[in-house]
Amino acid sequence: MKDIVQDRISKMEDLQQRRMLKNMMTGVFLNLVEYQDDLNRKLERRVFDEIEGDDGKHDIFTALCPREELDPIHEFLYPIIPQDAEAPVIDMKHIVDALGQKEEVILTTLFLQCNYSLIKQLLQSDREFKGVLVTQNGRYTVKVRLKQNRTYQDEIEKLYHVFITNGLPWRTINHPYIHKFVDVVLTGCDGELEETEEISEVTVHLEEYESYKRVNLIPLWNIQKLELKTGGFPIPAEDRVNYEHVLPLLKTGIRHGYLVNGDQEDIRYIKRTEDEITIVSSRDKSDIWHLLQIAEPVDTVIGKLAYDVISNRKVEGFIGKYRHKQDQRVRSKGEIIRMIHSFEESKMLELIDHELDESRECRSVTYELNSFVSDHVRSEQGKTRMILRFRSSVIRGESQFILEDLMSFLVSEIQLAFPEYKCEGEWA
Repeated sequence: MKDIVQDRISKMEDLQQRRMLKNMMTGVFLNLVEYQDDLNRKLERRVFDEIEGDDGKHDIFTALCPREELDPIHEFLYPIIPQDAEAPVIDMKHIVDALGQKEEVILTTLFLQCNYSLIKQLLQSDREFKGVLVTQNGRYTVKVRLKQNRTYQDEIEKLYHVFITNGLPWRTINHPYIHKFVDVVLTGCDGELEETEEISEVTVHLEEYESYKRVNLIPLWNIQKLELKTGGFPIPAEDRVNYEHVLPLLKTGIRHGYLVNGDQEDIRYIKRTEDEITIVSSRDKSDIWHLLQIAEPVDTVIGKLAYDVISNRKVEGFIGKYRHKQDQRVRSKGEIIRMIHSFEESKMLELIDHELDESRECRSVTYELNSFVSDHVRSEQGKTRMILRFRSSVIRGESQFILEDLMSFLVSEIQLAFPEYKCEGEWA
């Protein structure tokens, strides 16, 4: 508007009239224009501020590291199972009892650093491999087979129920490493083991899969358990039935995310502010509450992990935030592409095409990450398959072996958004 006024004034030939118009515009009109521009900027800022997405405090970061390189004072990463920090001890009595009853027993856990398709093929073959147990009495030749380790998947399922109890929307956990852990199951032993023996070493040869085998690896995430006590006596809630328990967060850090880890029967609802959490509960006494702290990631100056840190963090613009606020789904390929590219880790994969397929032929290389999320309205039978075809954006590197797992994460997120389809991922 200022440019238009300046242009009109400069075209006036009468200097006296030009001076009068310039004084009038400068004294009244341009002030109104500036005032209107300022209001427009404030309105624009208000609209963008109201369309807020996830604040990022509940983003889950994951990684993997050798046990001997585990940093107990790491800035934000902790073992999923705290006991993994210690070397496992094999219970010989349990092994002897299981062999006596002809039952299978888990000897150890291995990590297979290869594509999930190879691991799936290996587990479905139900092959037996040879191994050696070393004790103070000698060496024993054993027979073993491999099965999928479910320890860390069970922890993610527990986390899902904590999210539901806290009234927060669930987002798929992107931990591509935990699905590559396999349990070594003892099926037979050449010799008689004694309960008094102590196993000093367990070795297993996986034949053509031997080059993929890794031992003593620990999966990590940015979650640790805390115990906090209320900052005073419980206050009667507005319903005059329950009580409000206020947990201050200044000492533990307000930049982190927090989840109350408790029984759903004890928690009516949870209110959050920047520096405290208020739990509305039927408990009438001051008590200690168990929390999960989701640590905010920071750039580490000293030390580097052997494996990449992966997350389920989103990088959404205004359109993504607005869609999340309005909870509206656009059933189009563009919406699927937008959802996939909203994740930081999507840069390794490129969505090429998608189609709906009712045939029985399946070339899927993905697996479901949210199998514990039940849909009581729709039946799995008769669902049309939505095939998502990807192409790798990584030419070579150490991240190649997790591409199918990253694809599974993206497909699982699409599955949550399109529950009427059976979503599967394939290579283009």
